Amino acid sequence: MRIGAVFPQTEAGTDVAAIKEYVQGVEAFGFDHILAFDHVLGANASSRPGWSGAYQHTDSFYEPITFYSYVAGISTHLELATGVIILPQRQTALFAKQSATLDLLSGGRLRLGIGTGWNQVEYEALGENFHNRGIRSEEQIKLLRKLWADELVTFRGDHHTITDAGLNPLPPRKSIPIWFGGMADPVLRRVAKIGDGWLPQGSPTDENKINFERLNQYLEANDKSMEDIGIEGRISLNMTNTEIQKNFLAWGQLGATHVSVNTMNLGLQFPQEHLESLSNFIKIANDS
Repeated sequence: MRIGAVFPQTEAGTDVAAIKEYVQGVEAFGFDHILAFDHVLGANASSRPGWSGAYQHTDSFYEPITFYSYVAGISTHLELATGVIILPQRQTALFAKQSATLDLLSGGRLRLGIGTGWNQVEYEALGENFHNRGIRSEEQIKLLRKLWADELVTFRGDHHTITDAGLNPLPPRKSIPIWFGGMADPVLRRVAKIGDGWLPQGSPTDENKINFERLNQYLEANDKSMEDIGIEGRISLNMTNTEIQKNFLAWGQLGATHVSVNTMNLGLQFPQEHLESLSNFIKIANDS
């Protein structure tokens, strides 16, 4: 499996030198990629009784495309993976331009994990419709792939119109991999129909095994197999070494091609203690 590190967004602070030390440390350890979460605006939970969102305005986040523009310049081979960009709350043509530029400047290292999100506060602030986000994302992906591949595009959809126009420059591969994050049935169907990969949530449990089986059925219905896509599991290091090793092996047994390691919420100091935790994981993985 290819192994990545989840960038600890909420604990990285604003010391750019520390961020550089972290990124270059991850690369020096031999990790294949960095995975960055996406969160544009934080809601003020105190003004919203019953707020149950995962993040608030007190949680720091770097915008992934902008962040990776910096990472690309201070690294040489790390794949830049998003996990996940909330695509339907972004303008499609603008995002196509931003991602094409980043992919070019990084030497074709961008991999886009996308999702539909849960945070209505962000959709409201960004002027996008929260309620049709799933079906709209399918049209977005169709348009993104045309914009990345063709010099000129004419497109008439339910939500987008482009008349004889195109991006310049295009991404070097004339395409950027698109992986879907999530566990809902519509997500699994999109993976099978139009995805390059899947980012399942949770742990490699028997319940998740059922999701793998469902995805395999949907792939077969689209004349594909598990070998045609990538699958990236995630491991939080809030466990014993034995449990970490067990999870690592279990993801591989389920069929994961990638795994990302999360060092957040462990009370670690950034960057040194996060790097030490990642170094320990590499030792565990090598012993597996």
